[in-house]
Amino acid sequence: MLDVTVVLLDDGYASTALMPIEIFHSAGALWRELKGEAPEPRFHVTTVSLDGQAVRSPYAGLMMTPQGGLDSVVRTDIVIVPTSGLALDEKLIENSVLLPWLRKHYAAGAYIAGVCMGSAYLAEAGLLDGKRATTHWAVAPDLAQRYPKVLWRPNEFVTEDSRLLCSGGLTAAADVSLYLVEKLCGHEIAVQTAKALLLTMPRACQSGYAMLPLSPPHNDVQVREAERMLQTRFRENIPVDALAESVGVSSRTFLRRFKAATRRLPGAYLQAVRVETAKAMLERERASVQTVASTVGYDDVSFFRAVFKRETGMTPAEYRARFASMNVRQHDEPDRTTV
Repeated sequence: MLDVTVVLLDDGYASTALMPIEIFHSAGALWRELKGEAPEPRFHVTTVSLDGQAVRSPYAGLMMTPQGGLDSVVRTDIVIVPTSGLALDEKLIENSVLLPWLRKHYAAGAYIAGVCMGSAYLAEAGLLDGKRATTHWAVAPDLAQRYPKVLWRPNEFVTEDSRLLCSGGLTAAADVSLYLVEKLCGHEIAVQTAKALLLTMPRACQSGYAMLPLSPPHNDVQVREAERMLQTRFRENIPVDALAESVGVSSRTFLRRFKAATRRLPGAYLQAVRVETAKAMLERERASVQTVASTVGYDDVSFFRAVFKRETGMTPAEYRARFASMNVRQHDEPDRTTV
């Protein structure tokens, strides 16, 4: 069982703390309970405030009492930093004790997730320098000016870079939480959790296509740039020589470093990107399998079906029948291929 620590902050938006609490608490448990089966919880959730005292919400006099203070956490696997008040200058000073605490647990191996404006605390702690991050669109220009070393991607709902996650907007608290459930417990548990709570699966970017992490955390900047190229141009077949040239290294050096950092060769990485994009389309859209195949870069639908089944253990139609919403399943065509 993985340990999740949710930090409670004064004057914050309570939903950015409460939603992660409920999602992680429900993972592996609520779906099974609704089916009359014994729960198998995947996370142990603890709430803390800076000093262990209750925190206030600026709305309706809501008070939240944590289970302890920051110093009560010996170790944790995940830290959730919610949104504090909009007066960022004031709040960064008021909550400054949080910064070394975040650095300590990140160094110990924890995933750190900033929800909405919570990403400012990760940036202020220096954790996001040189890394991709997102936040609420309205504060993105200010944060980009404050923290120019951060690679801000405000068009994305969820970003992950080297165990550092950010999400944009209040409801994205659900997105980043389900994203971590999927990453650490698998797609099926995440889908079950989302369905039990009547949530949609995580939106990784504004196009609505959830993208699973395709490589372990690494610090090879040039490989990360090549990964971004493959993720944004996944419909193309980009030669290895072109990838290597784009990041300024030889093809031989590029292949060695790419495999060391991602544990995949570029071709396999591209295929994984395409499959993950296809999975997201099958879960959320009524597009035919032929359309899905063409959209992700496969002109031969039979080849796409074979690749998809090899990667997932199911045909595209079987995957849609298992994971898509009822509205999508009712409009899907039968899969006549027996690959």
